[in-house]
This record gives sequence, structure tokens and C-alpha cells, in this order.
Amino acid sequence: MSEDAPLRFHVPEPEVRPGDRPDFSNVKIPQAGSVRRPSVDEDAEQFRDLAYSIIRVLNRKGEAVGPWAGTLDDEELLQGLRHMMLLRAFDARMQMAQRQGKTSFYMQHMGEEAISCAFRKALNPGDMNFPTYRQAGLLIAGGYPMVDMMNQIFSNEADPLKGRQLPVMYSAKDHGFFSISGNLGTQFVQAVGWAMASAIKGDSKIAAGWIGDGSTAESDFHAALVFASTYRAPVVLNIVNNQWAISTFQGIARGGSGTFAARGLGFGIPALRVDGNDYLAVHAVASWAAERARRNLGPTLVEYVTYRVGAHSTSDDPSAYRPKTESEVWPLGDPVIRLKNHLIVRGAWSEERHKQAEAEVLDEVITAQKAAEKNGTLHAGGKPSARDMFEGVYAEMPPHLRRQRQQAGV
Repeated sequence: MSEDAPLRFHVPEPEVRPGDRPDFSNVKIPQAGSVRRPSVDEDAEQFRDLAYSIIRVLNRKGEAVGPWAGTLDDEELLQGLRHMMLLRAFDARMQMAQRQGKTSFYMQHMGEEAISCAFRKALNPGDMNFPTYRQAGLLIAGGYPMVDMMNQIFSNEADPLKGRQLPVMYSAKDHGFFSISGNLGTQFVQAVGWAMASAIKGDSKIAAGWIGDGSTAESDFHAALVFASTYRAPVVLNIVNNQWAISTFQGIARGGSGTFAARGLGFGIPALRVDGNDYLAVHAVASWAAERARRNLGPTLVEYVTYRVGAHSTSDDPSAYRPKTESEVWPLGDPVIRLKNHLIVRGAWSEERHKQAEAEVLDEVITAQKAAEKNGTLHAGGKPSARDMFEGVYAEMPPHLRRQRQQAGV
């Protein structure tokens, strides 16, 4: 009997490291318009091809092609472009505010604006999102006041959450935006539970869960898929694959599944991958998945293939774990530029009008920031009352909290 060879422990390695030449040759990108559009009631077992391809609408010439095109008219696309521009300008100003010490923390959306902005336009009033910290576009595209978002970031006296949440962890029930959880992954299970409750009540509202590629390694992700599949919950389960967690490349969480979308197949859930930098493709897939949920056909798992251009947060230095120029060679481009070019090709936009819009958007964001800063910032101006920490937990405050509040003198 020959002795067995020693076992070897496998740790996935990224293709490149800091200082290496960026390489995305492993990202297989099909031609725009080449991926089929299934009927909304197609069986989950037929989705294997869609879980390994990438749905695209905009081609390299800026034209909308294929079976997923045509869900939006020019006016809706111009509105979508403005939403993405607003989010990008908002990000730039808040990033600057953090560097100036006006807030403790911020997280940008650079390169991912199309995902949340386009998805929001596929929802109905009353639908509920269970987001992560990089879906502020759901609020921007839903008409939530930027001043209120900034008040929350500055934790000032007008903060709608009264200082109870970290900056950027918004909560807006009336805008279909469930409180963001700092414990990543929990929102996926919560989305499924909310959707199940909606079905139990015989309501017409659906839910959308959001998770990043890194957080799919959490057990909450798999528990959500089990319950969504078993009870056919009316939910759209979104995975934003921006290639990197805070310091870990997506292969660590993906494991040997090939794609994140492919994991849905094992649970009997229809799974699709979409170009997350293509506003038209994101909206088309979101609308398709939302219709499936509304027609009692169950959940859909959607993987958005995108790239996080900036740092994970203001506490992160991505040059420590990826090449500095990697974002410049990302093959799916910039979502704002791609939609701008498409509208120019259609004759609905121009470079001159775009420059004017950039100035208008920046002015709007600066005006909102000035209004928010009048209410205070991290180290200046008004703050939420300490009394607020005792409120909003119990319907009736128990005696021990009442005593603590009195002892605190608030």
C-alpha cells in the first residue's frame, strides 16, 4: 500500500496584486443584445445559461440592442442620467466633508450608480428595499430629500434618525428603504421575511434584498435562499458583485460556484447576471424580476457585475490590496458615460447639455449641503438630544430606563 500524498489547504488568490498589471481577461463579456430574455414564468431549471452569462443592452456604439431593450423612453432615461449624476456629485461632496472633519465616515458609490438608480424605477410605491450601505441611489431616484440624507451623515440636530445610526446608514420607511444593518447579511433574511409577511397578508407589495459579493459568505445569505425558495417569497434578491470586499477579492466568497448567480440554481431559484454598469439592462432585469414576484411566481436572484472604483469607505486604502490603475481597465466602463453616450446617439442629449447639467447638479448638491450644515456637523452646531436615546425602543418606557433618563438629567 502506497502512502497518500499530504493534503494541501487551498486559499483562492486574486489574478493580480498591487504593482501588477491589471487583467480582466477572465471576465467573459457577451455581445450586447445576445443574451435571451426568458418568459417571466419560465422554470428555474432552465436558467443555467443566464446564471453564467451577462445580460447587456448598450453596445460599444451606445446603441440599445437585443430582447432586453425598450423598457424606457428618452424622458425616463434622461431622468435616470440625472439621478446618477446627482448621486455622483453627492458622493464627491460628502467625501470631501468627511476629509474636512464634518462627519466621521462615508462610503462612495463610484461606478455602481446605475444599479440602485435604475432598480428603484422598477418598483411600486409601498415596495420595500432591504439595502446595504451602497444603495443610496434608491433614495435619490425615489425623491428622498438630499438635505435629510446629509443631516443623517452629519448626525446633527435635524438628523431624522437622531444620531442612532452610523453615517450613511439611512432609514426611510415611506420611501421603501428599510434601516441599514451594520451586521452585513442580515438584511437578506429580513427581505425574505418581509416578503413572506406581505404574501401572508394578501398584500400586493414586494421586497428587494441587497447584499455585496463578500457578504454572500455569511450564513444569512444561504438561509434567505432556503426560505425564499421554500415559500416562494415575492422578493428580488440582489447581489452587487463589485469585485472586492474591503480587502478581499470576490473569489473568496464565491468559492467554486463559478458565479454568484449560479448559487441560486441549487435552491431552485431563477438566477440571472446583468451588466451593472448598463442602466438599461439593470432596469429591464429589475422590471422582469419584479413582475415575476408580483405574479406569485416566487423569488429571483440577480447578480450585478460591476466594479467598485473608489475605496470601500473613507477608512480604507485599496492600493494595499489591488493595482492602483485597475479601475481604468474595467471592461464594462462607466455607467454615467455609457448612458450619456446612448442619449447622444439617440439625439436626446449633447455634450454641451451634459456639461450644463453637471453644473446644475453640483449647484443643487451644494445648496442642500449648506442647508444641512446650518443644522450642525460632527464637531459644530446642534446635536440630537441625549434624551432621544431612550425613545423609540419600547411602546411604553420601562421603569429602569425612566430612572436612567432621570439620572442622566435628560
